[in-house]
Amino acid sequence: MVHKYDTDCALLLKKKKKKKKKKNFFFLLSLFREKKRRRIEELNENMVVDGGNGDRSDWQGRWDHVKKFLERAGPFTHPDFEPSTESLQFLLDTCKILVIGAGGLGCELLKDLALSGFRHIHVVDMDTIDISNLNRQFLFRPKDVGRPKAEVAADFVNDRVLGCNVHLNKVFLFCEKCLYSSLCILICLTQLSLLIYEDGVLDPSSIIPLIDGGTEGFKGNARVILPGMTACIDCTLELYPPQINFPMCTIASMPRLPEHCVEYVRMLLWPKEKPFGDGVALDGDDPKHIQWVYQKSLDRAAEFSITEVTYRLTQGVVKRIIPAVASTNAVIAAACATEVFKIATSAYVPLNNYLVFNDVDGLYTYTFEAERKENCSACSQVPQDLQFLPSAKLQEVLDYLTENASLQMKSPAITTTLDGKNKTLYLQTVASIEERTRPNLSKTLKELGLVDGQELAVADVTTPQTVLFKLNFIS
Repeated sequence: MVHKYDTDCALLLKKKKKKKKKKNFFFLLSLFREKKRRRIEELNENMVVDGGNGDRSDWQGRWDHVKKFLERAGPFTHPDFEPSTESLQFLLDTCKILVIGAGGLGCELLKDLALSGFRHIHVVDMDTIDISNLNRQFLFRPKDVGRPKAEVAADFVNDRVLGCNVHLNKVFLFCEKCLYSSLCILICLTQLSLLIYEDGVLDPSSIIPLIDGGTEGFKGNARVILPGMTACIDCTLELYPPQINFPMCTIASMPRLPEHCVEYVRMLLWPKEKPFGDGVALDGDDPKHIQWVYQKSLDRAAEFSITEVTYRLTQGVVKRIIPAVASTNAVIAAACATEVFKIATSAYVPLNNYLVFNDVDGLYTYTFEAERKENCSACSQVPQDLQFLPSAKLQEVLDYLTENASLQMKSPAITTTLDGKNKTLYLQTVASIEERTRPNLSKTLKELGLVDGQELAVADVTTPQTVLFKLNFIS
């Protein structure tokens, strides 16, 4: 007969043996990883390029996957493409890319570009890393929270991809002409003010291609823009949906959604109760502010039997956060990087010129050519027509500039030329000038001395350059 004490001892010994085996397994695994790491270091020290110049950043066969596209012809190559070894050297040594944004899309882009042979990449991002970024912006780690995104992204790619030189740039510290004129391609930035016109004809050598991409949840888009030649973002501004706003009557009287409850607190309770004192604006990045809004939203939701009010939803409504999905970022970034590769090498015909991606229900993609507006306020030098009665007030013109779907200006400054002198009709951004020109808003166009055919120059933060309008009086 086996005593219970002996049985317990045997079970305990068995457990210890299992634990020991488990420890030995992880110990061996750590030894294997260390051995692998040392082997990689040895390989890196002995890496040489195909030509044998001793550059440790390349090794034999490193760019074979790229050479397959550049050093041989194929059924889908560009009609003018000639296979050669020079295209690869252009990518490695000459081509410069500027990436605006190092967030979810930017991180994917930097990785794709670096692994495609682009070595001279400039990245700009004025934002810092937040803990909420870590679920999809894979170049960042918990220790990086609070640091500049562009700085961390540049360091990460440079350390991981040997030979790549991602440069951290702050655009406002550089002369526009000096910085952009040396670039080959821009990503997520339009720079129409650099276009050069001679007698109204665009100089093709001043064009810097723009690749633009955007994502929202499981939807995304990519587009190729040749400024001054193809449709720019302003040409298709009417395609963008307006920002979602909830009717005030619904928010105040008959809320049906959790978002209605949050908006009620944000728009009505916050200015009424002033929880953090007079004049304190609601800060979406302040946890105390969001927590207060969240608790009040829960109370509002309970009153109308509404569920699903969460802290995350509250912050999303307050900050107007656009949902981001890592897989969508990866797809759109890959599409953008592919277009960069095609334009830089001329190996394939680039996208013409808009790609739509949707994987909400299954997978759907569609490409079409967005048409360029001949009188586009951003990429055309043709003055746009403004049709008003002579008795219309300047305020009506201002409202048109801010509310029109194809313009959507924020704070337009209006100037014109009267009797050979430049005259500011209204300027909002400078307090002293705004106070002096405010009476003009209540005056009619005729009272301001404007005539049929008068040209108005309008500057706004939403436009890269001053936009010209031609005033046409209607009877």
